Amino acid sequence: MGNREDLLAGARKAIMERGVAKTTARDIANAAGVSLAAIGYHFGSKDRLITEALAEALGTGIGDSMAELIEETEGRPMPEAFASMIDGLPAVFAANREGMLASMENLLRVARSPESQRYMADSIRHATTDLATNLRATHPRLTQQQAEAIAGLYFALTQGFSVLWMISAEGALPNGDTLSTAFAALAGSPETTG
Repeated sequence: MGNREDLLAGARKAIMERGVAKTTARDIANAAGVSLAAIGYHFGSKDRLITEALAEALGTGIGDSMAELIEETEGRPMPEAFASMIDGLPAVFAANREGMLASMENLLRVARSPESQRYMADSIRHATTDLATNLRATHPRLTQQQAEAIAGLYFALTQGFSVLWMISAEGALPNGDTLSTAFAALAGSPETTG
């Protein structure tokens, strides 16, 4: 590994041991086995390094797991595939709990940093593009536009569900069948009142 990769790994290690708020640049440099100056050289700031380290870790952990969930739905109708993917999310969250907790801790800092927001916007675009690619490979009848729309929906739901999963008791999330019913109702007949 090079210094950049060592710093990303060192940041993840330090964050998991100390939490985002308590992790110092020196903690990261020590965990990475590099000088403090390497942080500035490769990332510009400790905050940018932390944002990238967490985004990369969760992108790999959650993104790869979502790709697997999508691939498991091959040959199934999209409403069933959607429900199955949603129902698989709690296990994905459980496997990535510590990283998600650190990411939530980092969220306010990102919201106050235009640089981190730009990085995250790029990361979100890449994540949804990857999901769309997985969807088209698994469900070739989808158009590119449909795959991109579903990928955006999957990404947004996963983000929202991850927060709800972290702060609520087990079982408090709607399941895939419930959400499929809601989408069918939204796409179906006109609303009736009263």
